[in-house]
Amino acid sequence: MKLEAINALVVGMEKSGQAAVALLRARGANVTATDLKPREVPGFRLQSDEVFSEPWDLIVLSPGVPADLPALNAARDRGINVIGEIELAAPFLRGRIIGITGSNGKTTTTSLTGHILASAGVPVQVGGNIGTPVVAMAETSRDDQWNVIELSSFQLETARTFRAQVGVCLNVTQNHLDRHRTMENYIAAKSNLFRMQCEGSYAVLNAADPVCRSFADLTPAAKTWFSRADMREGQVFIGGKPLMPLSEIPIPGLHNAENVMAAAHAAAIAGVPLDRIAAAVRTFRAVEHRLEFTAEINGVRYYNDSKATSVDAAMKAIDSFPGNLWVILGGTDKGSDYRIMREKLAAKAKAAILIGAAEEKITRHLEGALPLIHAGTIAQAVKDASAKARPGDVVLLAPACSSFDQFQNYEQRGRVFKQLVKDLQHGAAA
Repeated sequence: MKLEAINALVVGMEKSGQAAVALLRARGANVTATDLKPREVPGFRLQSDEVFSEPWDLIVLSPGVPADLPALNAARDRGINVIGEIELAAPFLRGRIIGITGSNGKTTTTSLTGHILASAGVPVQVGGNIGTPVVAMAETSRDDQWNVIELSSFQLETARTFRAQVGVCLNVTQNHLDRHRTMENYIAAKSNLFRMQCEGSYAVLNAADPVCRSFADLTPAAKTWFSRADMREGQVFIGGKPLMPLSEIPIPGLHNAENVMAAAHAAAIAGVPLDRIAAAVRTFRAVEHRLEFTAEINGVRYYNDSKATSVDAAMKAIDSFPGNLWVILGGTDKGSDYRIMREKLAAKAKAAILIGAAEEKITRHLEGALPLIHAGTIAQAVKDASAKARPGDVVLLAPACSSFDQFQNYEQRGRVFKQLVKDLQHGAAA
């Protein structure tokens, strides 16, 4: 991609946008940055239709910017090249790529895959939707290195030439319909990871997920399958060979055992022997905000799964425990149907504690299935849970919603929850 002396507009000034500005300027482009909020960035202009209407050579979108804004469609109609962050990075990203997507489990699987490769002495860097933006990874990439990249639907919807030597899809369930509008659009975005693969590449797919199975027809890559059927006799099997006992996986839940299988397949393709994969899995620890044990207070355990921003993710978190749950639900609704949680919550939870903007909708969908406690805020939710929970119970933050009504992101929500629990712990100790 020729960038020298072109006039480029970068839309969205979070981490990915800032990294895109840096890459473009380093390669000689004339760059203007824009965002809906004022930013202290050189060459910044407040986002408007007027900014989009100028004769740019290239417009680069951050993942958080909807690709179908009318002003962007008008720019495309004028012949302007509109691309996403990973398309900008693709020509400059050296080494081989393991791209990991799915509705749930992406961050854990991406982190675990990177951990396995690093533990085995394989040169690797990890980033994408987790941590380092892909455009920033391009600057530190090497020919002998694996790039393990978490890929969201927001990143993949604008991808056209980004090719992963190993593509992984964990699952596809209802999510982000506030952005993609239909499930078909959401699935189409995910499928781009596999549509763009070449002969000689690999697709690692969940055999039990019908959408994942459909991706097999879209890619020329060799197919590698995993599913819960590969857990038997208390063991996890990879390619018909035993990897390790289920009991030795340090992160709880069968969904995490699936994540282990996906990461193991990807690492095996990268050349890591099964015994070294198993050894690395044993030393892996839960990623922050993903079913993260926070504390035990007076016999009550508290878990932070703030990253459970969809109904399916919340249900997987609930499935990780036998029962006696106090589940904190709510935040910003993403067009979700919470009614599918009724049976599982009724079986495993003593109550759902509701917070945030989605509280009224969740109430309508869950009323009558189990007791509902209207807390409003996460601080009140923790207070209510601690007052009612008894020894042996679990307080689980698994909101099934995004966080943007009361927090900047799910990370802030999770850290607030953990601080509230730590305050409780200190109070109990005193």
